[in-house]
Amino acid sequence: MCAKPTGIKIIATHRKARHLYELLDFFEAGIVLTGSEVKSLRAGKISFMDGYVRISGGEALLSGVHIATYANAGYAQHDPDRERKLLLHKHEINALRAKMEQKGLTIVPTKVYFKNGKIKVELALARGKKIHDRREDLKQQAIKRDLEREFGRS
Repeated sequence: MCAKPTGIKIIATHRKARHLYELLDFFEAGIVLTGSEVKSLRAGKISFMDGYVRISGGEALLSGVHIATYANAGYAQHDPDRERKLLLHKHEINALRAKMEQKGLTIVPTKVYFKNGKIKVELALARGKKIHDRREDLKQQAIKRDLEREFGRS
């Protein structure tokens, strides 16, 4: 008998999300994938660049996430840029839709990982940052780095 994998193994993170968005709330969702997509994710071939969640027809769909094709898939290749259904309860989808409509927020994927053998997506309820906010963040990081460097020497 084969032992089931336990724990969390991170496949990929969207590092630029904290730069582009103000992340407010995090939650976890399952994702519907084909076999070749799972194999490709095991190899870490995923890009979040334009990823977001769209809610339509009572379903949450992950759009703009690129999962590269798997080289050894043969004739059963998947479309790398297709929308993928997220596995959320109906009440979770309704709550997210309400927050998105009321406050003008968006949902972005921040992390993809294996959890107990299943592929999960960490999603964040986010508000887009304006350019001046991004510049302010960069200034604060530079000031913090300079202070650490200054106090580190003495």
